[in-house]
Amino acid sequence: MQAWKDYQTKNKDRFLEELLQLLRIPSVSAKTEHKADMQKCAEAVKQRLLDAGAEKATVYATDGHPVVFAEKIVDPAKPTVLVYGHYDVQPVEPLELWNSGPFEPVIKDGRIYARGSADDKGQFYMHVKALEIMTKTNSLPTNIKFLIEGEEEVGSPNLGKFVAANKALLKADVILISDSSMLSMENPSIDIGVRGLAYIQVEVTGPNRDLHSGVYGGAVGNPITMLSKMISSCHDENNHITIPRFYDDVVEATAEERKLMAQAPFDENKYKKDLGVKELWGEKGYTTNERTGIRPTLELNGIWGGYTGEGSKTVLPSKAFAKVSARLVPNQSSKKITQMLLQHFKNIAPACVTVETFELHGGEPYMTPIDSKAYKAAAKAIESTFGKKPIPVRGGGSIPICAILEKELGIKIVFMGFGLDSDNLHSPNEKFDLVNFYKGIETIPYFHKAFAEMEQ
Repeated sequence: MQAWKDYQTKNKDRFLEELLQLLRIPSVSAKTEHKADMQKCAEAVKQRLLDAGAEKATVYATDGHPVVFAEKIVDPAKPTVLVYGHYDVQPVEPLELWNSGPFEPVIKDGRIYARGSADDKGQFYMHVKALEIMTKTNSLPTNIKFLIEGEEEVGSPNLGKFVAANKALLKADVILISDSSMLSMENPSIDIGVRGLAYIQVEVTGPNRDLHSGVYGGAVGNPITMLSKMISSCHDENNHITIPRFYDDVVEATAEERKLMAQAPFDENKYKKDLGVKELWGEKGYTTNERTGIRPTLELNGIWGGYTGEGSKTVLPSKAFAKVSARLVPNQSSKKITQMLLQHFKNIAPACVTVETFELHGGEPYMTPIDSKAYKAAAKAIESTFGKKPIPVRGGGSIPICAILEKELGIKIVFMGFGLDSDNLHSPNEKFDLVNFYKGIETIPYFHKAFAEMEQ
């Protein structure tokens, strides 16, 4: 559609500036000090949706951060696409590793550097601008609804209740999500699934106070040492997770699926160079792409205790802490694995310390059928703008709300992510390539066109 391309070309600088304005809002959902920023960002998203052509947009309060809903209904007889995204972002620490301010977006070498640029402000905003293109050129082929939440990065604890209470409001024929990545611009792909998540915190206590490490060292169990031993014991020599019954419910990928995954281009040397590592690590018997897509994992996300300030302090600490997460695959249950993790760290604690464990958040794994109309529409849209068919792959990340959305609304999800694995998601110097941002805006209208034609 030449009219789509012409409109985008004419307005691309404004599209970018609007995104930069959103990126300047520090909408960190995990920190209470940003509560006002969360409200400000929700209101900004609402206004952008109205400006883009939504006939109504509303900020709904929840028990946590607000949800933004908007819609454009052109004809009740036409199919309806529900776009899901999130305006909240991850914490930015460690600040000293950022090359520029995380909420002071910088464009360098054709990339936007800022927290939320790829996850997920830049990606959901592609849909807002696609809506504008289609409404302003009077060519919107579907009805569109938007559900943009503010708690994805903390596990979407309140969105499930909102969805359950607003099924009529959210009624649609498919859910479209751009909160994932593709292999590369040269080798476009579509995620056919995301992993689930179980996330806990472990607190290990030894003596009733910090001790002099010379006077008491060697006589009293050090909580940091004990915690380190406990964590180390969770993998064997083949990097297989040792927690009893952890793999019981795992649905093994078929030989056919593994063969299909192997067709995805992968340069191990380039991968290692990009990450700055000499060797890769993972479960024996699986390739790198399989380890991050079809296999469950157990990772240490943070560990602290004792003295970590400048200089030295010879202390034997009273406490040590760790944040531990598991990425899950079909048919693992986040609730079951969470309880397993909570109990396991208590079971393996040595007698010289006591252990308390706490659930943080989680979500279920999700798979989308590749024979659905929505998947075929997404594949056709990508082929229209990239000039080649996308490769179906499994994503390694998690979108906790997916399984709940399908359960409550009774419709399937299709992923159309335009980010890259190298976008430093959740890390310092998060970035989103401008070419990906604009390509997403260009491609999304083709999804609506193809989906409307398939639903006729």
